[in-house]
Amino acid sequence: MVRLRMSKLPRLLSLVMLGLAIGTPALAQSKADAKVGPKYNIGRAPTPEEIRGWDIDVRPDGQGLPEGKGTVAEGEKLFMDNCSSCHGEFGEGNGRWPVLAGGKGSLTSDNPVKTVGSYWPYATTVFDYIRHAMPYGNAESLSANEYYALVAYVLYLNDIISDQNFELNNKNLAATKMPNEQGFIMDDRSTAERSFWQTNPCMKDCLGPVKITSRAMAIDVTPDDSKGGKSRGVE
Repeated sequence: MVRLRMSKLPRLLSLVMLGLAIGTPALAQSKADAKVGPKYNIGRAPTPEEIRGWDIDVRPDGQGLPEGKGTVAEGEKLFMDNCSSCHGEFGEGNGRWPVLAGGKGSLTSDNPVKTVGSYWPYATTVFDYIRHAMPYGNAESLSANEYYALVAYVLYLNDIISDQNFELNNKNLAATKMPNEQGFIMDDRSTAERSFWQTNPCMKDCLGPVKITSRAMAIDVTPDDSKGGKSRGVE
């Protein structure tokens, strides 16, 4: 057993209290740092100008459209220089590159052709996509005026605009109606599918016993490689 002399006890207690007083702020600071998370000192906060460069989305109602204008005739030259090698001079598509024009009335057929004119719901989002993604491999390289001109020409190829001198701009683009706008509906799953939602979903033994009622071989839908000695896989 270790015994302390009574004369040393007050001094020892003083040292302990001093240590606690010094260590408490450090302990509190370490807990605060733990809540914030580790700091790696990598990167910096983006500037307002940089954020504006990323925040370029355009909504169906036209919100987000930049100021600018462009005509069909101006867009034709831009299209030939930047787009026709993939999409064809008239939007017909080269090889397996996407077709941009035509396909009107084909969506209910056995071979639907989805183009800007036959399928796309809003002219404003045509602008949004083209500015975000085109020209292929060099996206966002054109000016707002040039993108307006390109969109005008694509709409012209689909007979949505009929005048080569028509000027498309941030004021009239949202008013341009697309043929298939009514083919889209708002996402109503929050009401239409609400009855299927479960507050407490099943997490264990949710399915009953599985009973096999038939086999593919019995109804002759399984390919038989032995017939004629020829494989019946993908040809």
